Amino acid sequence: MLARYIAVGCYTVFIIVIGLLGHRRTKNFNDYLLGGGKVGPWMTAFSYGTAYFSAVLFIGFAGSIGWGFGLSGLWVALGNSIIGVLGVWLLLGNRIKQAAVRYNVYTMPGFLEARFGSRAIKVFTSIAIFVFMIPYTAAVFMGLSYLFEVTFSLPYIWVLLFMGVFTGVYLVLGGYKSMSMIDVFFGMIMTVGVIVLLVFTLKSGGGLGSIVGNLRNIDPRLASPVGPPGIIPLVSLVFLTSIAPFAMPQLVQKFYAVKDKRAVKLGMTASTVFALLVTGTAYFVGSLTRLFLSPAANPAAFTAAGAPNFDALMPEMLSTVVPPALSVVILLLILSASMSTLAALVLISSSTLTVDFYRGMIKPGASDRTLTGLMRIGSSFFILLSMLLALLRPAVIVTILSISWGAIASVFLGPFIWGILGQRITRIGALASSFLGLATCMALFVVLGPGKTPMAGSLGMVVSLLVPVLFLPFSKRRAA
Repeated sequence: MLARYIAVGCYTVFIIVIGLLGHRRTKNFNDYLLGGGKVGPWMTAFSYGTAYFSAVLFIGFAGSIGWGFGLSGLWVALGNSIIGVLGVWLLLGNRIKQAAVRYNVYTMPGFLEARFGSRAIKVFTSIAIFVFMIPYTAAVFMGLSYLFEVTFSLPYIWVLLFMGVFTGVYLVLGGYKSMSMIDVFFGMIMTVGVIVLLVFTLKSGGGLGSIVGNLRNIDPRLASPVGPPGIIPLVSLVFLTSIAPFAMPQLVQKFYAVKDKRAVKLGMTASTVFALLVTGTAYFVGSLTRLFLSPAANPAAFTAAGAPNFDALMPEMLSTVVPPALSVVILLLILSASMSTLAALVLISSSTLTVDFYRGMIKPGASDRTLTGLMRIGSSFFILLSMLLALLRPAVIVTILSISWGAIASVFLGPFIWGILGQRITRIGALASSFLGLATCMALFVVLGPGKTPMAGSLGMVVSLLVPVLFLPFSKRRAA
């Protein structure tokens, strides 16, 4: 236990030092929000990967999907890596950077306004970020706090307060400068952590052959290409988690900040390899929860009725397969994943408040100093709101993330993708795409219920993609 406290203490000091260095290197608003637009390939690659995969992957998603789908959950890992990382970098990376320079914009709502000549779409998408990023951030806080609660036997509220203050200190100090520097450190910790986790999981299970055989003994479908829930839920999960990154603001921002086309090319390879390693390990370990855990041996991972407590499955799994002497590595792995995601979400939320609302609508001539100050205040504000929501512990982490992820993707996917790749999409089509995509997602969530959130999000995204094309014949005015 002492080693864990020492490791976390050293980790904390290191991050504060990076925050101070970032603060010294932040000379203007562009530095604070985008690192000056000159971030190199390794920083961008690790920053993208660590923002994509957080504690929610390891604490909520991997356990829930692994328990339900078994080894077929690895399709989600493959989709995330090949589509959500390689596909995004290959198809959009350089185009996003060029669009940011061409339109002189800092945010996705700002790009949509410039691309389609519509203030309405900027207002609507900015509100969507404000509304749905807060529960998303709260879900990450919850996942991380659950882990520390189990690992250190500390009260949930203490851990939550520590995480909030910790995130605020290094982000408020240095913004994207601090975040991009520290994400390389986070990425290296995550790489070491998942390798340790994979090795000891295979060892504890007696090797891959033994693991597959034992899963078949529990239920043959757990070791089949499609797990027990069936093909439609599986495809919905792959679609939701792999296509959404094409339009998730906290991921797209990485390309606004990347240095040049060469940096995109190098970063693409590094980011894809990193994603395969992290997601493959997470979903593989999650698929073995039925094999390693039971109500009798792991009561914390199950309800009184014997049903799985999805938020507790992976913490119990990690403590079961990883030796206590190396558990600190896993702790730092999940801490690193979460801190980067939290910083990215908070930075996006505060940039919407500062750039899109304040500078865009209230005071267009605001100085760099004023904007940077407001970004710092906005970051603190969003951290506080997210912490307050996390204190309520609403639903389960997977449900919160699925709703937020699906809603944000439904708002942005159609107008952003067609805005980057197409020239004929109209202003009315883009606005309708954003509005109808979100309406579909939320309506289906209400009708289908929390258990079908991936399907609701996926269908909302499909509507968002199709609507701009369907509106072409009905509008004579084309986007600028």
